[in-house]
Order: sequence, then C-alpha cells, then structure tokens
Amino acid sequence: MITLKELPAILKTIGIPVAYSYFVHNENSPAPAPPFMVYLEEDSDNFGADNKVWKKVLTYRVEVYTDKKDLKLEQKIEDTFDLHSIYYDIDELFITDQDLYQRFYIIQILK
Repeated sequence: MITLKELPAILKTIGIPVAYSYFVHNENSPAPAPPFMVYLEEDSDNFGADNKVWKKVLTYRVEVYTDKKDLKLEQKIEDTFDLHSIYYDIDELFITDQDLYQRFYIIQILK
C-alpha cells in the first residue's frame, strides 16, 4: 500500500492536470480543460487495538473529468494503479449541466 506522500507523484505520471480537491482559477490562471483529475480524502479505515490506532489507513477519491468517454485514459489510470499495487473501486456518472463525464476511483493509502 502506498503512502500519502507518494500519491501526488504517482498521479502526475498519468499526464493530465492534477490537483488536491480543486483547481484554483482566476483571470491569470484559468481552470484546465478536460481531461483533468482531482483527489481528496473521504474518510479513514484505521486499524487499531488496545485503544490505539496502529495503522492509519485513509480512503481517497480520485476524480477524473473528461468531455467524452476516454477508454485509453481509463486504461492508463488503471495500469498506473496496478503498477503501484493500488487497489481501487470505480464508479462513473455524467454531469449533465457541465457536459462532463466524472469517473472516480476509490483507493486506500497509508498516512
């Protein structure tokens, strides 16, 4: 299982813009065009005993936004996760008012 420190560098190897939670955008720094991804912490699934946390396990959601279904990008992301032994679950939806596909991967990492 990878650590939180390793996650950003691994996601950057996929080759699309990536940010934690959201992209800061304004006149001088516009938001990226799709495809892009964000990642954020959802919750924890810590391992504990004797009233102590022995392993801090965080659940993260990696959200990928595209303007069309992109099977090659999905395969690249999944290959990257497989290469780094990152277990994932997948879900997907279409955001009608933004005309975007959102595919998200639920992963667990060590803090």
